[in-house]
Formats: sequence, structure tokens, C-alpha cells
Amino acid sequence: MSEGTPGVDRPIDVIIADDHAVVRDGIRTVLERQNGEFRVVAEAADVPATIREVKAHRPDLLTLDLTMPGGSSLAALPQCFLAHPDLAVAILTMREDPEYARQALRAGARSYVLKEAEPAELLQAFRLAVQGRNYLHPRLGALMATGEEGGAGGAGGRPVLSDREREVVRLIALGHTNPEIAERLHVAERTVKTYRARAIEKMGVSSRAEITAFARKLGLVD
Repeated sequence: MSEGTPGVDRPIDVIIADDHAVVRDGIRTVLERQNGEFRVVAEAADVPATIREVKAHRPDLLTLDLTMPGGSSLAALPQCFLAHPDLAVAILTMREDPEYARQALRAGARSYVLKEAEPAELLQAFRLAVQGRNYLHPRLGALMATGEEGGAGGAGGRPVLSDREREVVRLIALGHTNPEIAERLHVAERTVKTYRARAIEKMGVSSRAEITAFARKLGLVD
């Protein structure tokens, strides 16, 4: 990272972390239209790569997707902050859920913005994060203020998994490996990893034993 105030004396160095290339390209395009205010120094498509790139580049801003292959995005933040304590993190996600927003802010993220946001909102969230301030999507802020829960929690606090996510979790609980699941579902192994990462994020678990226990709780296996 260069010396000086980011966005004033020099460009804001950014790492874009998202497992979808089209999303990374979209964010990069928005940033590159800002007349040199931002400089994209790296991209990452999974959690381990995100940690590596933060350590290597020490950027001012990390735009982070909540759900990527290779582990929990939020669980990776301590390593990122250890490598670069001044790192600003802006979560960019499709999850319009107050509990996810709370978890993100508790983990050290400064902004939480939805992928449906217009470029002006994205830029506001990014700039505020770099300034050390917080940005929360307005609808989420209203839900959090009224104490209402929505989205992923579902009835009784149970995570709402898609049909594909439920099937992947079921097969994991039955002991199948990622390649075996990919063959059974007739999809790429990378796709299986994505479904697995999303389900793990929603369930709040990580190990195979925890996944199996949760699958039984959800009635996916006997």
C-alpha cells in the first residue's frame, strides 16, 4: 500500500473478492470510471486467494462477497486484519438479512451493500468504508432498527437452503466427496463447492461432522 491519504493524495487501492467473474468485472468497471480515484490491485475468486492477495497487496479496501468457495468469508477477516489492520471491508452480497449484516459488522466490515445497488450506492458504501465510517443498505437498517428478522433465517431460525444446497448438504452428510457429488448431480465440481460454501454460510457450520448433524436436524438424512 502507498503512503498518503487514499482518495486524496493517491488512488484507493482495492481488491475485489467474488467467485463470479461477471460481478468482479462489473465492480471493476464502476471503479475505473471514477477518474483515477480507485485502483484495482487484485481480484480473488475464493477465500484462500482473498487472504493471500490482502497479505500481498495490503489494499485500502476489500470488496467481499459473503459466500465464496474455500471457507467462510467472514471467518477469514481476522487473518486479513492481522496482515493489514487498516483494511476497510465492504460486504457486497445478495443476502438481504439483518442477521448477516450484524455478523458482518461484528466481524469488522464497515459497509454492507446489496448487489442490486446502483453504482452511486456502491461508491458511497466504498468511500465511507475507506473513511472509517459505516454504510448499511437502507432496508436492512430499517429492519435492524425495528428488530425484524427476514431472509435466510426462515421460520424458527432455520436457514432456508435452495433445493440444490439441500441436496449437496444431504450428500455430504452421507459421506460423498465433492467429485462424487458433482458426478451424481451432473455439474462441475466447482459448482458443488459453490453450493457447499453457500449452505455452510447459511448454516453457520464448517466441519463435515457439523454439516451431518445439521442435515439430520433439517431432516435431510435419517
